[in-house]
Amino acid sequence: MAMADPLTDTLTDNRAVVIGAGLGGLAAAMRLGAKGYAVTMLDKLDRAGGRGSSIAQDGYRFDLGPTIVTVPQVFEQLWADCGRDFRADVDLRPLEPFYEVRWPDGSKFAASSDDDEMLAEVAKLNPADVAGFKRFLKDSHARYVVGFEGMVAKPMHRLWETIKVLPKFAQLRADRSIYGLAASRVKDERLRMALSFHPLFIGGDPMHVTSIYALVLHLEKTYGVHYAMGGVQAIADAMADVVRAQGGLIKHNTVADEIIVKGGAAQAVRLESGEELQAPLIVSNADAGHTYDHLLRNHTKRRWTRKKLSRKRWSMGLYVWYFGTKGTADKWVDVGHHTIVNGPRYKGLLRDIFMKGKLPDDMSLYVHRPSVTDPTAAPKGDDTFYVLSPVPHLGWDNPVDWKVEEPIYRAKVAAEIEKIMPGFQDDIVTEAVFTPETFRDRYLTPHGCGFSIEPRILQSAWFRPHNVSEEAKGLYLVGAGTHPGAGLPGVVSSAEVLGKLVPDMPEMTSTTKLAAE
Repeated sequence: MAMADPLTDTLTDNRAVVIGAGLGGLAAAMRLGAKGYAVTMLDKLDRAGGRGSSIAQDGYRFDLGPTIVTVPQVFEQLWADCGRDFRADVDLRPLEPFYEVRWPDGSKFAASSDDDEMLAEVAKLNPADVAGFKRFLKDSHARYVVGFEGMVAKPMHRLWETIKVLPKFAQLRADRSIYGLAASRVKDERLRMALSFHPLFIGGDPMHVTSIYALVLHLEKTYGVHYAMGGVQAIADAMADVVRAQGGLIKHNTVADEIIVKGGAAQAVRLESGEELQAPLIVSNADAGHTYDHLLRNHTKRRWTRKKLSRKRWSMGLYVWYFGTKGTADKWVDVGHHTIVNGPRYKGLLRDIFMKGKLPDDMSLYVHRPSVTDPTAAPKGDDTFYVLSPVPHLGWDNPVDWKVEEPIYRAKVAAEIEKIMPGFQDDIVTEAVFTPETFRDRYLTPHGCGFSIEPRILQSAWFRPHNVSEEAKGLYLVGAGTHPGAGLPGVVSSAEVLGKLVPDMPEMTSTTKLAAE
C-alpha cells in the first residue's frame, strides 16, 4: 500500500489548521507555531482542553477527565522546544502517596515512590509475594526501556519500525497480558489487580492488553505522580496561552464538519457553518474514528474504511459522577486525593465490560478528591469529587440506554461510596453526570468510548492509525487514537512525533494567517 509522504521542505505556504484543542491538539499547535506555521485551531467546546477540560458550577470546579500527570518531562520538553519554561507557567505538585487501592475485605495498598514503603505495602497483603513484586519491578523497567524510551515519541508509520522491535517484544513476552505477567509474579489476587489495573487509565482491558504496559509502574516510581494546581485545565490554558503568544488563533464553539481533499491532498476544513478554511497542512486531534468516518466521509479511504473501523476493538465507556459537598473538608479524612475502590470481582467485571458489553451490578470506582490538594477546586471548607466507573461503550448490539439506566446506576454507585464516605449524599450541593452518551455528544467519540481505539498489541504502533495519514497528503493525526495512544504522556508525545514529520518553515518576510472573520 502506498504511503502518504510527509510534507516536503519546499513548502512555502505556512498556514496550518488544527482540529480540536485537546491536549494533543494544543501540543501540536505549539510545535507547529515553534516551526513557523500560522496556526488556526478549531474546537467544539467553549474552552481549551478537550477531555482534559473542566466545568465550573456553583463555585466548584469539576476536572472532567485526566487528573494524574505521570511524566512531567514531556511537558517540560514541549515548553523548552517552544522557548518557554513549563514550571514557570504551571504549578505542578508531587503527590505522596500516589493513590490508595481498597478492597471489600477492608485491606488497602498505598502506592508511593519509596521502595521500602512499597515493599511494606506488599508484605502487608502477602509476605510471600515480596520477592515476586521485586521481579515485577525489574519487568517494569525492562518494558519501559523498550516500550517507552524506544517507541513512544518515535514515528511508527513505517512497518519496519514495528518489525524491528518484535525480537525484543518476543523476549519480553509482549504476547502475554499485563494481568498474566502480574499473575506469574505474585499469588495474591489483590496484588495482581494492583499491578495490572493501570491500562484502564488509557482504555485497555488488563486481561488482554500487552504486558508492555507494566512499564507504568516504573514511570510512576521514576517520575512520580503529580497534580497540576487548577487541574489539567490549568495545563490546557497555559498551552493555549503559548499558542496565542506564537500568533496562533483558537476558535472555540466551532465545529469542523469535513476535511476537503483534492488531488490526494488535504486542502481545507469546512465548518458546520459552511465556511472553509484553506491550508496545506491539517492536523486532526479529533478521535481517529471520527476523523476517518466523518471528517473524511466523502473521500475514498484506502485503509481506514468504515468496515475496518467497525472491526476494531474500542476502549470502554465511562460513567462519571461529579459532585460538590458543603462543609466536608474535615470529614472522611482517610479518603485522599486518589482512591481506587474495588468491587468483589476483577476478572469477571472486566469480562462483562470489555467482552460482553454488559452493565454489571457490581463495580470498581476511581474516586478523585482534588480539594485535599487544591483549594481552588471548591469553596473554603468544601470538597469537589468525581467518581468514575468503567462501563461498556455504546457500540454493542444492545447498548445501555443511559436515559433509563443512569439514575439506577447512580444509586448503585452511591451505595458503594457510602461505605467509605458515610452520609455523603446529604452534603451534596451541586452535581453533574457524564455517561458514554455524553462522551459521544460532547467529544464526538465513536461509541462514546473514553479513550478511542483500545491499546491491544495489534492495535498499537504501526497497527494504529498513523500520525501521518495514509489517506491524504498533508493530513496528520495527534491524540488518543493515533500513536502512541491515550493518556497525557501519550497524546503530548503524539505531537512530538508530528514535530519530527513536519519540516520547519523557511524564514518568511510576512506571515500568512487565516482570517479570524
